[in-house]
Amino acid sequence: MRNTFVAVLCCALFSSVLSAQQIQINKENKTIAITTSDEAAALADTAVLTVGFHLFGKDQDGTYAEASRTSNAIMAALASAGVSKEAVESAEQSLSPLDPDGDADKARYAQGMRFEFSQSWHVTVPADVVAKVLHLAITSGANDSGGIQWQLSKDDALEAEAAKKALEHARQIAAQMAAGLGVKLGTLVYASNQTPPRGIFAAMGLGAPMLETESATLGNAKKNLAPLAISPDRITKSATVYAVFAIE
Repeated sequence: MRNTFVAVLCCALFSSVLSAQQIQINKENKTIAITTSDEAAALADTAVLTVGFHLFGKDQDGTYAEASRTSNAIMAALASAGVSKEAVESAEQSLSPLDPDGDADKARYAQGMRFEFSQSWHVTVPADVVAKVLHLAITSGANDSGGIQWQLSKDDALEAEAAKKALEHARQIAAQMAAGLGVKLGTLVYASNQTPPRGIFAAMGLGAPMLETESATLGNAKKNLAPLAISPDRITKSATVYAVFAIE
């Protein structure tokens, strides 16, 4: 009866701490089994940047010609920033006629526009140069850019760190429970790790595309702009550990 009372008392004392854990005490095989979770976090070191543009024209050939110039200017800007061809992946490219009856196209159609073109790429770069790369792309015509997916080049190491913290957390809780029961915590006899998936990479957007045309004054002003202030996201990995400890 005393051991039962002590176990209940310990559970009451640690209920606020152990609300996220599951604990089982087996007196027959003298073990304490605990399921607990923990996290590890690190700043992202890699960015997958969405770079693209959107433009409109009065005829198909003219629209495509302008799109070709813009597309190659953006690629040249990325190359000047040190981005390799292997780091650039085409996402989409589309040339299509405007719908004169569509709500989004009526105003442009009235201005004589008949075609639209859009193209985008996913560009993988180190996190510390993403602002520079984005700046060069935008000032070269990439007026529909800015989405960023933050990543870790070695996220397995972060998962391992989370699992290690969860296991140590489990050991501390087991030691507290053993002390409350008046027994000694023994060795770890079994452990398993289940790592839940990380959430979707954080994204950043620049909003609606720019106007189809630019004045020379605006073009010169863009060249004097500084890159945006962009900070890497903090990547978090979670691990859930089921651990069984012997008690003596």
